[in-house]
Amino acid sequence: MAPAPALAGQAEVATRPGNAGAVAIEIARQTSSSIVILDSALAARPVPEIRGRFDAAEAVRRLARAAGGRAVATGPMAWRIEPAAVRPAKLSRAVQPHEPDGGRAAIDAPPEPIVVIATKRDLTLDQVAGQVAVLDGGALEAGGVGGTEKITQQLATVASTHLGSGRNKLFIRGIADSSFTGPTQATVGQYLGDLRLTYNAPDPDLRLSDMARVEVLEGPQGTLYGAGSLGGIIRLVPNAPQLDMTSFSGTLGGSLTQHGAASGDAGAVINLPLVQDTAALRGTFDAMRLGGYIDKPLLGRRNANRTDILGGRLALRIDPVPGWQVEVLALGQSTDTADSQYADRDGPALENAARVPESAHADYAMGQIVVSGRIGAVRLRSTTGLVRQTLRENYDASLPEGNPRLFTQTNRTRMVANETRLWMPERGGFSWLAGMSFTHNEATLSRLITAEVVRSATAGVRNVTDEATFYGEASLRLAAPLVATAGGRVTWSRLGGEGEDIRPEVIMAYATSGITAQRTQTTVLPSFALHLALASHSALYLRYQEGFRPGGLAIEGDYVRRFRDDRTQTFELGARRGSRGQGAFDLAMSLSYTQWQDIQADFIDVTGLPSTANIGDGRIWTASLSGGARVLPGLRMEAGFAWNRSKVDKPALPLALLAARAMQVPNIANVAARMGVTWDEGLGGDVRLQAQGWASYVGRSRLGVGPELGAAQGDYFDSGISARIGTPLFGVTVGLTNIADQRGNRFALGTPFGTGREQVTPLRPRTLRIGVDTTF
Repeated sequence: MAPAPALAGQAEVATRPGNAGAVAIEIARQTSSSIVILDSALAARPVPEIRGRFDAAEAVRRLARAAGGRAVATGPMAWRIEPAAVRPAKLSRAVQPHEPDGGRAAIDAPPEPIVVIATKRDLTLDQVAGQVAVLDGGALEAGGVGGTEKITQQLATVASTHLGSGRNKLFIRGIADSSFTGPTQATVGQYLGDLRLTYNAPDPDLRLSDMARVEVLEGPQGTLYGAGSLGGIIRLVPNAPQLDMTSFSGTLGGSLTQHGAASGDAGAVINLPLVQDTAALRGTFDAMRLGGYIDKPLLGRRNANRTDILGGRLALRIDPVPGWQVEVLALGQSTDTADSQYADRDGPALENAARVPESAHADYAMGQIVVSGRIGAVRLRSTTGLVRQTLRENYDASLPEGNPRLFTQTNRTRMVANETRLWMPERGGFSWLAGMSFTHNEATLSRLITAEVVRSATAGVRNVTDEATFYGEASLRLAAPLVATAGGRVTWSRLGGEGEDIRPEVIMAYATSGITAQRTQTTVLPSFALHLALASHSALYLRYQEGFRPGGLAIEGDYVRRFRDDRTQTFELGARRGSRGQGAFDLAMSLSYTQWQDIQADFIDVTGLPSTANIGDGRIWTASLSGGARVLPGLRMEAGFAWNRSKVDKPALPLALLAARAMQVPNIANVAARMGVTWDEGLGGDVRLQAQGWASYVGRSRLGVGPELGAAQGDYFDSGISARIGTPLFGVTVGLTNIADQRGNRFALGTPFGTGREQVTPLRPRTLRIGVDTTF
């Protein structure tokens, strides 16, 4: 056995030919993993050298295939290699490490178990009662490092608004609320490790570089993740520092956009051991300029919407004693957008008639410390973190016959959070999880209107939320193939806030209304699930989950008023065969029904500004189907489809605001579909050609609630392709996005003040990228 369990990360693996037992020891040392071969005959089998840069799981799989066995995951970084149930009749040649399919043995071998860390108790994918997608970090970097759009390109059930990088909201499974950056908490929980990225702020659109994986759990996920997980959660898992290997990798790319300006990107990752087998440092750096493609003729500006992104991540890992680990992580990203990315619906293509620059600037910073270890059979993990996020947006608020006028909105968020949990893997048919968490979040929304040299502040609001939570979950094996899971979460919330820049006469009204008074509430979220294993890697499941979001204060005109918390109850039936992207065939399907009470959503108030209110109760039906198949060795195809049907059936706002076409929940397309293909072919020696292609369709949806926000959006195609040729140490990449050069309308909102100017948000025009990457 080779000890030192840790989170998965890529490593440079280089072993000598020998017997499987000796090679297992080398791989375990180089990847900081645990590998056990109990069968002496299997351990004595000769295997060739294994060389390349990949994560520990891939290294173990290659060893198992070369030895004619199969690898079984026994923990996050622990494997057991055992004889395959049916060994190939002939293994006439050694399996070359550069072959992705590992010869015929790999085709016949069953897919390896995937441990889903987001379950918080290290369940394998086969044990999860729900829809889970695990996206490989390396695949997300194909064609150049990107942000959240890389996730939406791969999953039909994940959607986003398109105001711009650092300003968007994400939605999963038809649970969408609003288009704007306001006081409402997001419906999707975004996490880096165990710490939430945001509370009631937009998606920071972090660069997905040096990620081990991204896990997407469809919601609600109220029991495990609490408030703000109505639609589900997205969990980013970065590669951990490696204790015994110094490495560097870098990328450099340039892009040309049709009808627009050129772009460029650069990135670097470095891993430095500090104390042998005890401490290591890992750093990631990303810089990107996205050239603009929207013209503003009234300002004499071409390609005005340039975006600059600069970010980095630094992680320190310390293993003080065997079985225990401390990680300290710091992260920062700055996103600067020179102008808006929307165009006039009825004007010339890719032109905007705004009379003022509409820039935006987003800053995001996070720090966290994680302590994890084992106490006998019980595992412990505690995460403490700080988050600071600031977003400043400028909009054209000019009246048709008036002077140019600029509206500025600033959203400042500060969060402190801790989560500590204990769990025990299954023993005697029983497993459990118990945890507690505390979150303090403070968000201030301020507004300013500038006309020529005159500035005037409009009403703003500050929301403060404190949440203390206890949660637990337990699973009992009722029969060999049948597992029942029950859980619950109790959250105590203290909500408070006050108006900002309120006119004196309005303040007097507040004095008697109690609008800013603190209030407390207790929320209980139960859950239940049944999981039936039908055969190897096949299962049926039934589950019930609840989710909620706390209320708060919103601005309406010169006043600040409350909106209530909302809540969902979801019933889901699903089936799954295999694991996404693994094995000869995989399939997942789901049908869910959600009741949504007191929906928090946005509308345009009498002053023309966005405001938030409870618009009523609703119901949502969602069906999804996804799958993939290996068509030929090295060639794999996959597809996904999502269907949503929703209705606000008990409107709380006046019916005038809920026109006939505005009765569905906003921002979610009625249908979304995606197809993808990957190809991996050896060209001799260590040189390989790897290619990926995809095409997607986003159906029709509407912007929001009411006539002003009832504009149609969606109904467009998008596509892309990328290819890399090279060795594990050096490669050249060529990529093409929006192959058909479609305009489309991703999001029918630019400025809420566009009186008489309907707006669209077109896709980035056809873009060609050429890049190089190196590792040593």
